[in-house]
Amino acid sequence: MSGRSRAAVLLAAVVTVGAALVPSAHASPKTPDTAVLDGGRLQQTKARLDRGDPQLRRELRTLTSRADTWLNQGPWTVVDKPKPAPGGDVHDYLSQAPYWWPTTTPTADNPWGCPYVQRDGQRNPEVDSGTDRQDVEKVFDSTYDLSLAWYYTGRRVYAEKAAQVLRTWFLDPATRMNPNLNHAQFIPCKYDGRAIGIIDFSQSYTSVLDAQALLATGAPGWSAKDRTAMGKWNADFLGWLKNSAFGEQEGAAANNHGTFYDMQLAALAYATGDRALARKTVLDARARRIDPQIAADGSQPQELTRTRSWHYSTFDLVAYTRLAAIGRHVGVNLWAYHGPDGQGVQKAVDFLLPTATGSAAWPYPELEFHRYAASDVVHAAADAGDKAAQRAVTKLETPPGGDLWELRPAAEQLDSIAG
Repeated sequence: MSGRSRAAVLLAAVVTVGAALVPSAHASPKTPDTAVLDGGRLQQTKARLDRGDPQLRRELRTLTSRADTWLNQGPWTVVDKPKPAPGGDVHDYLSQAPYWWPTTTPTADNPWGCPYVQRDGQRNPEVDSGTDRQDVEKVFDSTYDLSLAWYYTGRRVYAEKAAQVLRTWFLDPATRMNPNLNHAQFIPCKYDGRAIGIIDFSQSYTSVLDAQALLATGAPGWSAKDRTAMGKWNADFLGWLKNSAFGEQEGAAANNHGTFYDMQLAALAYATGDRALARKTVLDARARRIDPQIAADGSQPQELTRTRSWHYSTFDLVAYTRLAAIGRHVGVNLWAYHGPDGQGVQKAVDFLLPTATGSAAWPYPELEFHRYAASDVVHAAADAGDKAAQRAVTKLETPPGGDLWELRPAAEQLDSIAG
């Protein structure tokens, strides 16, 4: 999911002692029309849970413990930040560039400490206060956890909370977010917003789309009016993503930003009914993304130059594996594609396997190594038929909060850095 800055939530989920939870026998009226997750597989998983599968029941306890932590939090809204985005509209989303730092001590005449300079991979703690970034990540994470928990258990409290979070952030006139990212990742005294700020949403918003699809199967508290209004918001956001100058710039990016842009574009297109655009986006990613971004040996050269090369190599593959999942819904097997030098998504995952399994050290720059960051993308490759990945699964490091792959088989960004 998100660039999840949610270690505390995950740890809380681990230590929460919940009541033994028996999944209800409630049956969804139809297969969830999810953009990334496989709705048919979710139905099969729910059936296994209802029959008492012990491994899935253990994972469900972890998921519901995580969902329980959200019940007394939020809802969140863009209008709560201390001061509005540049331009003055409190309904505009605002975030600050994470790797830019002040060079002087703030004064009355220079309250930000400008000018700002970049320190790649080093997160400025001031970005976590005063903007919408932390709250929107809670919106993304909570709606996903709560919707999945409702789907598998039938407990209406989860669905009603997810619906409240979605309505408050996206729909209620007094608290809703405008469907644009004009002021994402601004740099004080330099830029009012930047195209690369789109990644604030692209790295996790597909989880919200899937949460909406789960709720649309009959969740209490999520009405037809809500579904229609959310569909309109998604369509407006898709229009901004396609037609704005920032959207065009992000789509032209040659690294993980471009991959995530395509993934978000395809998912929004799918969710709003434009299956042709979704299919075209996945097809175009072969020559547009895979060919120039993945080398013959499976490495991702643009990501290896980063100070956090392991993080960004796995991060980019979160986008690729989710894009491949969207492709499955529109008749495109992205896993089977091989570029002119033999490059492909499967080979990129295989490049990570020695380090992901702990058999070899990562030989490239990395300021904060977490082996578990690769766990989900290896799971995705294994599910797609990659034999080496299948053999590697038992050797993966379990992420904080547990391995929930069987309940939500779509790769998330498992380490906490964002940007």
